[in-house]
Amino acid sequence: MQWRWRWSQPLVAQIEEAKNGSGSHIHWSSSFPSAVTTVAVAAAVVVIGFAGGCGMGSYTPENAGGGGGTGRGRARYPPLSAVVVSTIAAFSAVVVFAILRSAYDDALSRTTTLLGHNLEPTPWHPFPHDKGRPPARAAFRCASYLSCLPPMAKPPPTPAAAANASGGVPRRQCPAYFAAIRRDLAPWRRGGGVTRALLNAAQRRASMRVTITGGGRRLHVELYYACVQSRALFTVWSLLQLMRRYPGRVPDVDLMFDCMDRPAINRTEHGNGDPSAPPPPPLFRYCTTRDHFDIPFPDWSFWGWPETNIGPWRSEFRSIKHGGKAVKWKERAATAYWKGNPDVASPLRVALLSCNDTNLWHAEIMRQNWEEEAKSGYQHSKLSSQCTHRYKIYAEGFAWSVSLKYILSCGSMALIIDPQYEDFFSRGLQPEVNFWPVRAAAAGMCESIRDAVEWGEAHPAEAEKVGRRGQRLMQELDMPAVYDYMLHLLDEYARLLRFRPVPAPAPAQEVCEASVLCLAGEKQRRFLEASAAQPAASEPCVMPPDAGE
Repeated sequence: MQWRWRWSQPLVAQIEEAKNGSGSHIHWSSSFPSAVTTVAVAAAVVVIGFAGGCGMGSYTPENAGGGGGTGRGRARYPPLSAVVVSTIAAFSAVVVFAILRSAYDDALSRTTTLLGHNLEPTPWHPFPHDKGRPPARAAFRCASYLSCLPPMAKPPPTPAAAANASGGVPRRQCPAYFAAIRRDLAPWRRGGGVTRALLNAAQRRASMRVTITGGGRRLHVELYYACVQSRALFTVWSLLQLMRRYPGRVPDVDLMFDCMDRPAINRTEHGNGDPSAPPPPPLFRYCTTRDHFDIPFPDWSFWGWPETNIGPWRSEFRSIKHGGKAVKWKERAATAYWKGNPDVASPLRVALLSCNDTNLWHAEIMRQNWEEEAKSGYQHSKLSSQCTHRYKIYAEGFAWSVSLKYILSCGSMALIIDPQYEDFFSRGLQPEVNFWPVRAAAAGMCESIRDAVEWGEAHPAEAEKVGRRGQRLMQELDMPAVYDYMLHLLDEYARLLRFRPVPAPAPAQEVCEASVLCLAGEKQRRFLEASAAQPAASEPCVMPPDAGE
């Protein structure tokens, strides 16, 4: 049957008409966008219609007399008992509740979050992931339309920043490794910039899309795949903190980001650096290599890594440096030390386990089991207590490892095993200046570690200086430097865009500090709040001069 709503005819008469077969199909004609709203309103009308019948007089056929003696009055209906009306109302309420509950469940099953709810893991780097739909609190109370207020007018610079910008205070120079920003973006500078087509091509290997608009005051995220642990949450938080540190200074950008480990944009597939070749898809991530075009960006751990109980970089560096000062060089063990997880599909780390012999190779290699550490309250994994050796080994894992900055912070001479990957600051490393290179070949790695230790023991003053210079590099890598790198990178990238960034359309979500904190668990929230930035009291550092590509 079709049932077309006619407000000029009593509801019960329409039902009677439908029952008698004068209508062909039931058809709800409604302008409400939501089926839930339509059903709810219709059910309410049913109740009101039947309830209204209770106050009418006796039934008079429409063609009979009555209705004030007109001869063709309206149809009249017998009064309905309160029990019947109550039953109909209760039934209608049950139907409405069932519809609303179904819509509620459907919404939860489609709501994606920065913690990976309702998202599949990245197909290029699968990992165990069992997060289904989010809790109702995360899906509704933490939604941007409830937690994110509309942006106000462009905020004025802080008084100190305004005074510095006026020329009263000379701006500091950025570290030399900032120059790598131009090298990373060179393919698009040569190739005519970043077009919408190139950006869309990068989506194939992205876990999320990020747009910053409104003069650096609004951030939207479109989620494609889940990321390991809380990487996505902390990465988006890092951008929000950049916007907080430099209010109104962050450029409008539209970018693709992958928060997994290995680079994806291979040079050999995109002209291998040929200046005449079309530019590759621009993809941001935490590391790159000399064989890839991926654009390195500061990793999430600078704002904390709650799954391993490693705090924000600002506090973690201070703690590690303090631990290093507590043990003088002469009091440290004259061996090379490594502690980490070899079970990350890393042949290098597996081979390193064979070097665990303090007599033969002068090396102490320790396996780190994070699950067991979590059970014991991380009592044996405090980074500040691992500065008791004169030499510390850095070995890459599945790709680059965030452990590099913690190893360099101790003041021990860092033995870096032939790195294949680069993060944004590792371009500041200089062999035999602030670290000591070690061969990666399995047949000679243990010997290379032994040779490095023996050289250091034969030249203790020089070895200590190498360690101190590595620590100084990390001291200069403070959070202001991290934010300055982010700002300069986004500034340079924004200049290459050949379209005007606009907020990413649905299903993208607007994200703000309040929505991130609302979504985070208790420990995550503690780390996020501890890493919150303050508005800068000075201008960002000045980029090194462009020495050419």
